Amino acid sequence: MKIIQGDLIKLALEGKFDVIVHGCNCFCTMGAGIAKGIKAVFPDAYYADLATEKGDRSKLGTFSSAQINQGDRVITVVNAYTQFHWRGQGKKVDYQALRLAFRAIKESFSGLRIGYPAIGAGLAGGDWAIIEGIIEEELLGEDHTFVEFTG
Repeated sequence: MKIIQGDLIKLALEGKFDVIVHGCNCFCTMGAGIAKGIKAVFPDAYYADLATEKGDRSKLGTFSSAQINQGDRVITVVNAYTQFHWRGQGKKVDYQALRLAFRAIKESFSGLRIGYPAIGAGLAGGDWAIIEGIIEEELLGEDHTFVEFTG
């Protein structure tokens, strides 16, 4: 895992990544955190989320995605379903769902440059040390970068 500081969305627009991944709940909201920014900048990613069934627990561990044309290149935005809901206090990230989603991401996007924020460690209340370990295991051998947000 490479670690850099910056703005994942801006870096994606600058061509630093082929694929960006963010964590989503299963209720098609994208109303807070980086998801809100992704919804604003890459509305097709939100439409991909809306094409899934709202409140469907079986989405956990899967993802939806949208390909965004940026001139002569394509950015794939991945909505990884890593938590069921967003309400209340405490840990909302589901570590097994996170593991399964990243396993599926590796299967679908192997060989591409993958960037992501601290998925599940912000508003979802997860432990970054655990999350980082899961991502490292599931993306072993891939070109992947954790972007620590600095705005």
